[in-house]
Amino acid sequence: MAKSRKLEAVQAEIKAVRDRLDPPTEDAIAVLHQALTSKQPVAIAQVARLALNHRLSQLLPELATQFERLMAKGTTTDPNCIAKSAIANTLYQLEYPEAELFLAGIRYAQMEPVWGGETDTAPGLRAVCALGLVRVHYREVMTELADLLADAEIEARIGAARAIAYSENPQGVPLLRLKLHLGDSEPQVLSECFIALLQLAPQPSFPLVAQFLDSSEPAVCELAALALGEARIAEAFEPIKQIWRRTRERELRQSFLLAIATLRTDEAIEFLVRLVEKGNLADAEDAIAALQIYRHTEEIWQTVQTAAQLRPELKL
Repeated sequence: MAKSRKLEAVQAEIKAVRDRLDPPTEDAIAVLHQALTSKQPVAIAQVARLALNHRLSQLLPELATQFERLMAKGTTTDPNCIAKSAIANTLYQLEYPEAELFLAGIRYAQMEPVWGGETDTAPGLRAVCALGLVRVHYREVMTELADLLADAEIEARIGAARAIAYSENPQGVPLLRLKLHLGDSEPQVLSECFIALLQLAPQPSFPLVAQFLDSSEPAVCELAALALGEARIAEAFEPIKQIWRRTRERELRQSFLLAIATLRTDEAIEFLVRLVEKGNLADAEDAIAALQIYRHTEEIWQTVQTAAQLRPELKL
């Protein structure tokens, strides 16, 4: 109970100075420095978030020191990596320059007991440290990201793909292509690889990503279509249209129409407008839903309204 009261006292002190951080006063910063020495992970995480929200770069050295202490102590002082993850995110976003800290984080695992065994609670930490390594231009970052792309935890693999995209480094393209060829049990990991590849090398990556439109897993087909649409690969219109025509499940068909809409080409918009005019009722309704992304584009939305008005059974 004493420990709980101590945490409550520290949190009350932190709360009391929130209104004195824009701009930060000396006494408010002093309170936050003191809170970091409390060794309470929840309080340390709160200070880290305040430092990020208010751009308190003067707290970065102490946050880095606390990160190193918590890394050394492990589970006993920071269950679920609450404080370490918050600190790493703040250091990354406020451009902390030291690669060693992020290198330690990307390689860190924290096994904690759960019913029937144990689980790793550090994949999110590894993911944010991957972004940190990219931001500090660590020379061997692609080696670290290759390892993270093969991580046992889904969140870490997703983080690796996002960090590769964030790097804007063409050296990441072979890693992503290999990952797609090898596959992944989690569709969201494949989705992040689609997005990253299409960001780094849109045209060369189109044929590989388009292959996944024929995946036996509907979720993978859907995510590949949406990634191609968001990347505005004009050549994707025809294969997405074909998979839409072959699909019978309505929710999937809706996603494919949305992917077509996000291509933002004249051909794609004309196809959807024709569905509004002449498609069956379900297809017309789904086309209107996909075209909602143009609601604030006056000329296109006027065309949609005109097409819908020809069919009294349709409602915008």
